[in-house]
Amino acid sequence: MAKNNDKEKSLEQWLWDAACAIRGAQDAPKYKDYILPLVFAKRLCDVFDDEVNRVAGKVKSRKRALELIERDHKLVRFYLPLRAKDIEKDPTWEVVRLLVAKENESVGQQLTDIMRSIARENKPLDGIINRIDFNATTHGQRDIDDDQLNKLISKISEKRLGLYDVEPDIIGRSYEYLIRKFAEGGGQSAGEFYTPREVGMIMARILNPEPGMEAYDPNTGSAGLLIKMQLVLQEKMHLSSKKHYAPLRLFGQEYNAATWAMANMNMVIHDIEGQIAIGNTMTNPSRFDMPGKALKKFDLVTANPMWNQDSFSKTTYDNDELNRFGHTHPDGSVVDFPPSGTADWAWAQHILASMKDNGRAAIILDTGAVSRGSGSTSKSSEKDIRKWFIENDLIEGIIYLPDNLFYNTSAPGIILFLNKAKSGTHKAGKIFLLNATRHFIKGNPKNYIDDDSADLIADTFLHWREVEKLSRIVNRAEIKKNDFNLSPSRYIHTANDINHRDIGELVAELHEFEDEAHLIDAELNEVLTKIGF
Repeated sequence: MAKNNDKEKSLEQWLWDAACAIRGAQDAPKYKDYILPLVFAKRLCDVFDDEVNRVAGKVKSRKRALELIERDHKLVRFYLPLRAKDIEKDPTWEVVRLLVAKENESVGQQLTDIMRSIARENKPLDGIINRIDFNATTHGQRDIDDDQLNKLISKISEKRLGLYDVEPDIIGRSYEYLIRKFAEGGGQSAGEFYTPREVGMIMARILNPEPGMEAYDPNTGSAGLLIKMQLVLQEKMHLSSKKHYAPLRLFGQEYNAATWAMANMNMVIHDIEGQIAIGNTMTNPSRFDMPGKALKKFDLVTANPMWNQDSFSKTTYDNDELNRFGHTHPDGSVVDFPPSGTADWAWAQHILASMKDNGRAAIILDTGAVSRGSGSTSKSSEKDIRKWFIENDLIEGIIYLPDNLFYNTSAPGIILFLNKAKSGTHKAGKIFLLNATRHFIKGNPKNYIDDDSADLIADTFLHWREVEKLSRIVNRAEIKKNDFNLSPSRYIHTANDINHRDIGELVAELHEFEDEAHLIDAELNEVLTKIGF
């Protein structure tokens, strides 16, 4: 294991050095749209060579092997039309590497042409590997000039990324390391595509996927959460000594075209197959070839939607042809979703509508989603929807995360777990709450959850084990008494002394109070507007 870890760290450092070769660590995230496709192309070239060599071992010649592959592209996963001058000795990547040696020619244009030629031969890669124009200009200046590309190609050429050089999990983890490093320098935009690895692994371990299940992420980002599900399944099968099993069937949807391309590249790098649609999930969710107007249903759903979105109007919810939003309480009253509310629970409603009858889900949301509106005399649609989920026994549990884990905010988050099959089990009528605010390692620029803490969090939740100052099982009567506030910090105090409370816990509660204050301000402004102030 240590040997693999050393190999992984070496590969990670090389990838980051390649990214910094353009100008330096501070500028590297700016060029992620150029760097990631090049690393991806290097992996494709080296794997293609390995597959050619496998065929050549049977027919005694790479030339003959290539002739067979040209006639039947199914002999390889991805067919590459690139040919080195000496096909018996030189690797396919040599076509790219030699661009550096050519003078007075446009490296950017030739590189763009190479990527487009790969896409033409591989329909699944169209719009993914050929999305970027390496010769693009802005106001007459190249976005990335030939000198920068030469440095990048030279650095990437130093290591081989074939099937026998590095295992899919190591290259995959290293690729995600590169994505994380870009997220560190990405400011507010980073949260759109990256969820910390340890958080994704906790979610996947608790969802506990089984072979052949269908899993879905409506906010796919870089596909990290979907990939973690398959990795957890692989780990579980390995521990059970099962070599042959059905992989998960993975589905997702991503709004941003650049991030959608990144997700597809990330899955191929991990040697994992999936179907990622492009588009706005909230307004135009993919049916994934389902007949009629039905949403496809999944065994497992995992998601990290943008927190506190307020860009969707009441019309979006009222006119939804899939009837995802608005429900009726057991007493007959209707749950509404006004335009002033955030979309946190709208995402939960979409996810609920996408779950099979025995489906389960894990959703990362802002902490305020589980507490806003509680304790207020004003009407709160969020509390109303939260109450509906509780009354219908759809919430399995909530984990309160430490602060400063995510790349677009220093605020803590929560993981909301939904379960459609609690009825008739020991979980019926109860919710498992876990306060993990103290379980982190201080980092720069972000905190992180170490492996031991991640194991503790996942195992405690999986076994519904009550641990002092960490976890509690609460029933609906207690939740109703607390006005449907589901924040774990309300039920689990982590401090040793009530007069010396943990800073993380105090920060978490402060965020809750701020969220409630914003809600009250919005409601007050709405009232004042109606009376003419």
